[in-house]
Amino acid sequence: MSIRFALILAGGKGNHLSVLSIERAKSAVPFGGFYRLIDFPLSNCVNSGIYDVGILTQYQPRSLIEHIGVGRPWDMDRKKGGIELLQPYLGKTVGGWYRGTGDAIYQNLNIINRKRLDHLLVLSGDHAYMMDYNSLMDYHLDNNADVTLVVTRVKTEDRTRFGILEVDDGNRVFGFEEKPSQPKTNIAFMGIYIFRLEFLNECLQKNVQESKYDLVRNVIIENLNSIKTQAFFYDGCWFDTGTIKAYWEANMHLLDPLPCFNLYDPNWVIYTNRPQNPPAKIGKGALVQSSIIGEGTVIHGEVVHSVVFPGAVIEKDVKIYDSIIFNDSIIKAGSVVERSILDKNVIVGQSSIIGAGNDYTPNRLRPDILSWGVNLVGKNSQIPPHSVIPRNCLIGINVSTNRFGKITELKSGSVIMG
Repeated sequence: MSIRFALILAGGKGNHLSVLSIERAKSAVPFGGFYRLIDFPLSNCVNSGIYDVGILTQYQPRSLIEHIGVGRPWDMDRKKGGIELLQPYLGKTVGGWYRGTGDAIYQNLNIINRKRLDHLLVLSGDHAYMMDYNSLMDYHLDNNADVTLVVTRVKTEDRTRFGILEVDDGNRVFGFEEKPSQPKTNIAFMGIYIFRLEFLNECLQKNVQESKYDLVRNVIIENLNSIKTQAFFYDGCWFDTGTIKAYWEANMHLLDPLPCFNLYDPNWVIYTNRPQNPPAKIGKGALVQSSIIGEGTVIHGEVVHSVVFPGAVIEKDVKIYDSIIFNDSIIKAGSVVERSILDKNVIVGQSSIIGAGNDYTPNRLRPDILSWGVNLVGKNSQIPPHSVIPRNCLIGINVSTNRFGKITELKSGSVIMG
C-alpha cells in the first residue's frame, strides 16, 4: 500500500535551543549551511512518493510559513494534494491553541478523515535523517499493528533525552518511558509514527473528553497493554537536534570526511527553499578547510572545521574554528570565533574574540545547555570591537553594543540580553 498523506508536527517551541528558537519554530532552525530542519521530513516525503502533506504549526510560525510558501521547492504546489499549513483556529465546536500533540491532530481530524485513509503517517518536523517511508508502511501492514513506532539505538549518555522502549523478540513494544532517569534499554523513539486511523480517531475523541492532549503519553503509553504496538528499527543516520549540544554536534558531523549523512546523494535529494545568492567568493590569502560554505559567502580570513551559511562575510585576518555562522552575519577584521554558534545578521566588531581561554564555568542562566564550552549569540546582535567573550556565554537576540556598556571582557558563563 502506498502512502497518500503525511502529517508533520512542526509547532514546537524548542526551549533547549535557547535563542535559536525564540523567534522561530524548532522546525525552521537552519541546519547544515543550506537547509532548515523541516526540509528533511518534507524531502523524505517527496522521495517516498508522498505529495500530500499537512503541517501542524503553532509557535512562532512566521519564518516556517515564509520558508514553505506554497511548497514549490518540494514540487507540492498542486491543485490536488500539496502542502497545507494547519494552524490553530477558533470554531463553533472545536478550536483554539493546540494543547498538545494529540490535541493538534484531534482539531484537524475533519481534514484527515476527508482523505479516506486507513492509516496515518505522523512525523516530527525538527529531525534530520533520510528515510523511505514506504518500507515503514509495509512493515506496519505486515505486522497488522495498531501503531508502529520508528526507533533507533542511541549512545548510553544520550538515553535520558529520549522516550525509551522495551521490545520483545518480535519487536512488539511492551514498555515505554519518556526521558527516564534510569533507562532500561538504548532503544529510542524517533518521533515517527504510523497509526491505524480507526484506533487513533477513537482514542483522540475519548481523550479530549478527559482533557488528555499528548500523543505519546495519552495515546500510546496509556494503551500499550491493549493495542498492538510495533517497533520499526531504523539503522540510518538520524539527528535529533533538540539541544544546543546535539545541534552543534550534528552540524560538525557533516564535516567528517565520510559522514554517515550523505547530503550529496543524487538519488535522495534534500530540497529547500533558498534565496538567490551569488557564488561564494574566497579572497586572496584566505584559507578554508573541512568546512561547508554557503552561497554568497565572502571569505578573506580563515575558516576551519566550520559551517558558514549563505551571505556571511568573513573579513581579513579573521579566524573561524569549530563554529556555526548563520546567514548574513559579518565577522570584522582581526576577530577570532572559536566553538561558537552565531545566529543570522550578527555583527562581530573588529579584533574581538569569541571563545577564549580554558574557563568552562557553566552559563549562569542556562547551565543545562551551556556548560561544555560553546558560546551562543542570538540574531541581529552586535558585539563591540575588541571584546573578549570566553566560554559558555549567552548573548540574546537584538543585543546592541550599548548593552555591553564599558565591559569589553566578559567572564565565562556570562549572559547579556537585549
